[in-house]
Amino acid sequence: MKKRIITIAAILMMVIPFAVHAAELSMETYISGFDYKVRKEMKINSESLVSGLEQGLIQLVDIRFKEESAAWRMGFGSHIPLNELPSRLDEIDKDKTIVTACPHKDRAILAMAYLRTKGYNAKYLVDGLLGLAEFLRGDSARNVMEILEENRGG
Repeated sequence: MKKRIITIAAILMMVIPFAVHAAELSMETYISGFDYKVRKEMKINSESLVSGLEQGLIQLVDIRFKEESAAWRMGFGSHIPLNELPSRLDEIDKDKTIVTACPHKDRAILAMAYLRTKGYNAKYLVDGLLGLAEFLRGDSARNVMEILEENRGG
């Protein structure tokens, strides 16, 4: 229970500063303002991601190629390939923290940086989709999917 309260507090601390939508900024401005605080804020792990998803505070965006997603995927989140991201921004909820993910994190970092320049509160999944799959094993997967289904009204 204590661990869950700490996780919820961490999620709230990362969401509250972004309650007002950030303005778009150039990549030069984003990079020029990059510091240790931004470096910490741009990351999220699987445990915090799942907690935020359960609370409806986060939108997961799988940015892998279509073929990769067709081969295997999570049972939740959005799928928008990285190369389609600029033309599909209307599918991303500016009222939520956006977490970009790929198997490891290379493309997720690119997507996160792009979304931040477009005014989104974006983070990347540090342990990647492979780490998320490892985190969601057995009872953990069942519990998360039950909560997400309840949240969708199912």
